[in-house]
Amino acid sequence: MASLALILHAHLPFVRHPEHPDFLEETWLYEAITESYLPLLNVLDSLVRDGVPFALTLSLTPTLCSMLRDPLLMERYGRYLEAALALAAREPDRDPAIAAQARFYHERLSACQHWFFQRWQGDLVSAFESFAERGVLEIITCAATHGFLPLMEPSPEAMRAQILVARDHYRECFGRDPEGIWLPECGYAAGLESLLAEANLRWFVTDAHGLLFGNPRPRYAIYAPCFTPAGPAVFGRDRESSRQVWSAEEGYPGDPVYRDFYRDIGFDLPQEALAGFLPPGAPRRFTGLKYHRITGPGPQKELYHRPWAMEAADRHAAHFVEARARQFAALPETIEPIIVAPFDAELFGHWWFEGPEFLDLVIRKAAARNAFTLTTPGRHLARHPRQQMLVPSASSWGHKGYWEVWLDEANAWVYPHLHAAARRMTEMANRHREAPSAPVAETLRQMARELLLAQASDWAFLMKTGTAREYATRRTREHLLRFTRLYDGLREGRVDEAFLAHCRERDNLFPNLDWRYYLSA
Repeated sequence: MASLALILHAHLPFVRHPEHPDFLEETWLYEAITESYLPLLNVLDSLVRDGVPFALTLSLTPTLCSMLRDPLLMERYGRYLEAALALAAREPDRDPAIAAQARFYHERLSACQHWFFQRWQGDLVSAFESFAERGVLEIITCAATHGFLPLMEPSPEAMRAQILVARDHYRECFGRDPEGIWLPECGYAAGLESLLAEANLRWFVTDAHGLLFGNPRPRYAIYAPCFTPAGPAVFGRDRESSRQVWSAEEGYPGDPVYRDFYRDIGFDLPQEALAGFLPPGAPRRFTGLKYHRITGPGPQKELYHRPWAMEAADRHAAHFVEARARQFAALPETIEPIIVAPFDAELFGHWWFEGPEFLDLVIRKAAARNAFTLTTPGRHLARHPRQQMLVPSASSWGHKGYWEVWLDEANAWVYPHLHAAARRMTEMANRHREAPSAPVAETLRQMARELLLAQASDWAFLMKTGTAREYATRRTREHLLRFTRLYDGLREGRVDEAFLAHCRERDNLFPNLDWRYYLSA
């Protein structure tokens, strides 16, 4: 039977600032928990409770898992929820015209507070794992800090470390090895599959042209996986299903009745009205209280009407399921085809407020329609272990399909520094490969952390788009400067214990990181 593999890629860069009591960019995590991760868990919970047959794939990146299990960030998330609840509670008295919408948000935030603290005991990583144990979720990994791997080709040791550190972190979180990996930005370059094989990873995804332009050409286009010469299988992303959800012109989220993302009281109201939520002197930020619907292209927005939005979500879910059924019906009957449809998990709820309800309805309608099954790439390979072999083509899911988003006039300056730091990391790893002292080993470990964090593709992306460009630039420079100071000290035969402790406190992820992954062959 034909199969649809929905893949949700859950990722945020590592943003943790213990040196500040409140930090704007940390709210990226709090918003994603409230608007995407908790609603997604609620969808999974209701589907299991109702006995709906389904299977989904979810990538949980190492940086995201590290933040979701960081006591400081989770304590701050609790305070964020309290502040948001207090703000929502005041809103009906401020303006009776939006009282119904404000009460809706207050009820929703109260539910999030219950889900987080009571239902999931403040541990969302374990919450998602509970659905993997039930057999409805395949959790996969990603590169350690979401580094764009094709642009690390001059430093193969750095590329290798991104993969092996991620594999080790997955073991620590879930007690087993991952079977699949989401390549950051769906970025593939020749030879990468050999590193995946070293980590015992069985499959990955490229954009459609990564498979279609493979050598030899795939017999079944993107509707069947292919094995690479090194072993791991490659699946091709289906652009038709993605376009219906992603496209600004054709996609469902642009419907006029859906909630408008950008119209938020954090920017509409005077700052004194945001007291308690917005710290004194802090820059304006999203509150999550958005009372208007998309309405149309102009600046004037009408009030959000939840029942209309739910009707649209139901209609769009039916259209999505029917479109996949027609897509399968047009394919030859000689194979059991698979359509792989990956999306950023944060699209569902954060960017597209009604996204979790859409996803729930798609799964329920697919089960009722019974024209195809919902599966995961891992399950499909287990059922179809014999596949064509090919070498994929270089590709990404970025604009125009290659590297230009992450290698652009706005961000190209970072790569000479990143390549130099990677060479220096390998140099120091080789120099101290034989039984280094504990302080030297910890310095090498922290150097690796700083390098990994500087390599995050998020920083180059934000520089390119102009969103949080100053923060992304500062993060890249700070990690490289800390790396260089640690390197210079080690090269001179000294360890600055105070500075090392400072770095470790700020960038505390991967406590068991194996710096030996940077050894040259």
